[in-house]
Amino acid sequence: LYLWFSLLMFFIGGFMALIIRAELFQPGLQLVVPGFFNQMTTMHALIMIFGALMPAFVGLANWQLPMMIGAPDMALPRLNNWSFWILPFAFTMLLSTLFFESGGPAAGWTLYPPLSLQGGNSMPFVIFSLHLLGASSILGAINVIATILNMRAPGMTLMKMPIFVWTWLITAFLLIAAMPVLAGAITMLLTDRFYGTSFFTAAGGGDPVLFQHIFWFFGHPEVYILILPAFGIISTIIPAFSRKKLFGYDSMVYATASIALLSFIVWAHHMFTVGMPLAGEIFFMFTTMLIAVPTGVKVFNWVATMWRGSMTFETPMLFSLAFIILFTIGGFSGLMLAITPADFQYHDTYFVVAHFHYVLVPGAIFAVIAAVYYWLPKWTGKMYNETLGKVHFWMTTVFVNITFFPMHFVGLAGMPRRIPDYAVQFTDFNMIASIGAFGFGLSQLLFVYILFQTLRQPVTAADKSWEGAEGLEWTLPSPAPYHSFDTPPKVD
Repeated sequence: LYLWFSLLMFFIGGFMALIIRAELFQPGLQLVVPGFFNQMTTMHALIMIFGALMPAFVGLANWQLPMMIGAPDMALPRLNNWSFWILPFAFTMLLSTLFFESGGPAAGWTLYPPLSLQGGNSMPFVIFSLHLLGASSILGAINVIATILNMRAPGMTLMKMPIFVWTWLITAFLLIAAMPVLAGAITMLLTDRFYGTSFFTAAGGGDPVLFQHIFWFFGHPEVYILILPAFGIISTIIPAFSRKKLFGYDSMVYATASIALLSFIVWAHHMFTVGMPLAGEIFFMFTTMLIAVPTGVKVFNWVATMWRGSMTFETPMLFSLAFIILFTIGGFSGLMLAITPADFQYHDTYFVVAHFHYVLVPGAIFAVIAAVYYWLPKWTGKMYNETLGKVHFWMTTVFVNITFFPMHFVGLAGMPRRIPDYAVQFTDFNMIASIGAFGFGLSQLLFVYILFQTLRQPVTAADKSWEGAEGLEWTLPSPAPYHSFDTPPKVD
């Protein structure tokens, strides 16, 4: 349910992205009015983050964690049920705001005041749906922690857990720490708007920048909530197709934990231009650069795992390799943004858009797609069409770069983000990016075709596992039973 819901939201959010790219195909206002354009940028982000990526990772956790740790099921199945069924209601409420007379939210996904304190009746609906989504995430995280800490197979100490289990355990703690901060920020927005408080209203003695501090104290850990499970997936797939154990297991665990800890002390690097004291800017600059160290350790370990391995290049491995290369580009542009004086030039340009899309599309989304290809034979007992999988990979990878790489150039040249019009000198690169976006969207229809074609075949991969794949999940029959292990296996 989580994975199908995530796929549906991926296409709804993607359709909104295509509206944005269609408008930006050439300068001037063609298709939509500026207000609707701003609603699309806001909704696209909220749906992709809370509707597509987070439920996809939770779906993978639900299916894989019990199999990986030798548990029969998640610890709290009824809580699991509740945390899923909150989602369709929350997103129905969020999407319904587009049909309001005043239109949906147009304050960006960051919901900065004063934009989020003006106009329309959509904001309380948006805030309530975000509260529900946050509650769903927290319940899911509690379930993950309870499962991992209490239901591991005998002999599976913490330092023997699969790396995907580790990344999800750390992500679950991040969720529980970060989500209430978002809840507090948007509740203060609500009381400012309807109950006469002045947390963020300058006229009443409040400070709009306070909202930015609170929001990004949630928002930066959230970025790592979206990428740490992806690290776990890549750290599972690379060893399987290299026929080698993961290089530097301990350092991978420590790197993941240190990234999670550092994510809480770098929030104001999103705010270099608000007028911080110099000491604050230097602190946030250096702590942000520091995150490059554990991230570099991870990339090194993935490359070292492949080094002199007996590698093959099936679809999950191709997506994992693209993840490493393209995510690293996103990391380097993030380092550029961490340099305070440079960020004064890049802030609120398309360079920032290019940066975080390189992290989240060929980063998080590629990891989810790789995971689906990798575990689909185990889940269903059916093997997807490898040739079509590779066609999907090459189309997706080519188009994702055509879409987002030109944004670096227009951003460095000064094109501001979230604006439906632009100066004529940016036309060529925007046309290229828009063509890439439509190509990327159409490529994902092939992914859906591959899924349905696979699910319609008879069960053929009865005991199919990838040659070289290790772990408790591969000791189970295919398709994997819903009640994974009736008797916990013993781990040496």
